[in-house]
This record gives sequence, C-alpha cells and structure tokens, in this order.
Amino acid sequence: MDLGIKDLRVLVTAGAGGIGLEIARSFVREGARVHICDVDEQALAACRKSDASLTQSVCDMSNRTQVAALFDDALKTLGGLDCLVNNAGIAGPTGRVEEINPEDWDRCLAIDITGQFNCTRLAVPHLKQSKNASIMNLSSQAGKHGFPLRSPYAAAKWGVVGFTKSIAQELGEFGIRCNCIQPGLVAGDRIRRVIEAKAQQNGRTFKAQEAHMMQFQSIKDYVTPRQIADMIVFTSSPLARTVSGQAISVCADTSMLG
Repeated sequence: MDLGIKDLRVLVTAGAGGIGLEIARSFVREGARVHICDVDEQALAACRKSDASLTQSVCDMSNRTQVAALFDDALKTLGGLDCLVNNAGIAGPTGRVEEINPEDWDRCLAIDITGQFNCTRLAVPHLKQSKNASIMNLSSQAGKHGFPLRSPYAAAKWGVVGFTKSIAQELGEFGIRCNCIQPGLVAGDRIRRVIEAKAQQNGRTFKAQEAHMMQFQSIKDYVTPRQIADMIVFTSSPLARTVSGQAISVCADTSMLG
C-alpha cells in the first residue's frame, strides 16, 4: 500500500533507540525524511553508523533552550515540518505516593508532558504551512487506567490525552491532525525495568509480576515497537486525513493495569 508520504518531513523525539528508533525507521521505509533527537549521545553515535539517513540532534525535552536548538537543526535539515512525533518519555519512579521523591515526580512530568508542550509550541507555526500536517503524542495505557505504584507516570500520560484533544480542537481549522497513541506492555528494556521494580515493591518474582500484569490482557503477549510505529506512520498519511483528537490503543486489549 502506498501511504503517500514520500519526502514527508518528520521530527521524532527520543529517536535513537527503542520505540523511537523503530518509528524513525518505519518512516524512512516509506520514503520520509526524518530528523531525530535524543539525550543519549552514545545511542545517537550508534545511529550515525546504523541509520545514516537519519539526521540528528542532542536534546533534553525539559530544557527549552535545547528544544529551540533542536528545531533550528531540524528545520534547517528538513526544510520545513509535516509531522511531529512526541515520543520522548521516562518511566519515572515506582512506589507508593507518600514515598515518592518530589524531585522524581517533577522530572517525570517535565519530560513526559511538559516536553511535549515544549516541542509542540515550536512546531505549530511550521505545521500550519504543510499540506499534510500531523502531531502524534505518546501516551500509554497508564493514561487510560489507574496504575498503582506509578502515579507520576500515570498523571503525565493522562495529561497527554487532555493535551492532545485540546490541541486537536485548536488546530483542526489549519488542517493539522493531532492524536495520541496508548501502548500496552511494549517489549523492550523499559518494560523489563518497570516489571522488575514493581516485582520488588510487591515481593514477587519477575515472572509472577509479569503474569499478574498479563492477566488483564485478552491477548497474552507484548506489543512490539513495530506495531506502534506502523500505527503512527499510518496516522501521518493522507489516508488518515480525518483521524484527529483520538487516543488510539495498541494494547492487546488491556482492561486494567496491575
């Protein structure tokens, strides 16, 4: 299927590894031009060898000076912007709310929700000039259900949904589509670390905690980064020209988080 996004100009935050790198690669496979950023300079160096077509910048999403420099780099390289993927996020602390260090709470929200604002506010003037403009924000099933012992992360990811729906209504008149995606348990190092932390907090083995979390899915398997990437690439295409303001689940039918 031709998605019609050849030469689409795309910025993917936290694009040097994990879900972000898979998103970037999926866009490239469809002929798009992609700029990535990441806070991990070693991962960016590896991408220069493995994915030479990706242009890149170092950027911490919570640092507005760095975000401004990122946009200078990306716009110079791409010559404009058609699609922003706000992928950057951190897992945040695991613990009961009264045990959480306030600085850990602040850092989680600074990256997971304020970082999306930091990028979006700079992207919008350029997206208004595109004939196929879209924003995809990464939320989570934690932005749909409660997530015990992960309140900072859940608060941020619920915030992403409200942010997405609000800007979709603001930007629709300019033809800019705004959606967020709510992954379930995505295979990779991040979910492994989350399960390990929750297992320790609950006094369970890793396998017991994994089984406990999987019981709330009708499909007992992990979502793959490629599935997330494919959904994002589709929503960036003209085939999804009336899909906006949506929180799209790719979650193996998750009914709750445990």
